Amino acid sequence: MKRVAFIFPGQGSQKVGMGQTFLEKDPTNNDLFEHADQILNFSLSKMIAEGPDSQLTKTSIAQPALLLVSTMIQQELLREGIEPSVVAGHSLGEYSALVAAGALSLDDALTLVHERGKLMEEADPAGDGSMAAVLGLKKETISEKLAKVDHIVDLANLNCPGQIVISGSKLGIEQVTPILKDAGAKRIIPLNVSGPFHSRLMKPAAESYRDILAEVNFSSLTVPIYSNVTAQKINEHSEIKELLIQQLYSPVRFEEIIEQLLQENLDAIVEVGSGKVLSGLVKRVSRRAKVFAVEDQRSFNKFVDWYQGGE
Repeated sequence: MKRVAFIFPGQGSQKVGMGQTFLEKDPTNNDLFEHADQILNFSLSKMIAEGPDSQLTKTSIAQPALLLVSTMIQQELLREGIEPSVVAGHSLGEYSALVAAGALSLDDALTLVHERGKLMEEADPAGDGSMAAVLGLKKETISEKLAKVDHIVDLANLNCPGQIVISGSKLGIEQVTPILKDAGAKRIIPLNVSGPFHSRLMKPAAESYRDILAEVNFSSLTVPIYSNVTAQKINEHSEIKELLIQQLYSPVRFEEIIEQLLQENLDAIVEVGSGKVLSGLVKRVSRRAKVFAVEDQRSFNKFVDWYQGGE
């Protein structure tokens, strides 16, 4: 039996029509989508299928949408007898990983990420926050330059060598951009996001989220999961709530998680859900890594054939 890791994408990977090939091949998946609509009290399934894109990209909509699609695909893999040896997710994707690891029910996860998304939107009502990808600089150099600006800007996503996302106030991003360019940044790309995620500006949202999390029960993990906050395995399910609170305002240490996964003696790392962003990051860390991105029926079949057959 092959040993594989499942990694789950976060916000930004959503797109209208994602997951639809699985609904077409197996109409029973529509039951899962209809159930999600009932849990959330709005037609998430219709937004996924038809958009518009402007609606699907809203944080409070994108997060449950991505979770639902990732979980559907993960359950399809389970029906093929494919279970992960370890899981991880990028930001929001950590909730999909928790569902896959048996720590969180899909019903609770859908409710949590919808509320999480609303709190993240409310944390920046005036739209004063922003995020930007910095290409070509090391973490230490970026940190040093961020300390020189007058406004809040933090490291947000440590994705892979030479690709780091910063987050904070728009004024702070504008102020630090020429400083980072002078320090040798190849490019600085503003991101189309609705808030300064994974920065100190999310701390008010985190405190409100604490009360919501307090009402949810987490179960014991059936497989190990890596935490975004620590880049280490979570050993006890009792740790999960505090780490999810900290995750809102802490950097996503995904490069370190990838490095840990590469030491796990795995046969492959599999991105489960919409898009191929995370599988691209894995390849940036190690060109030799065996990576699959399972986002539609075609890529699903390709992975299953490999898993159940030879090389």
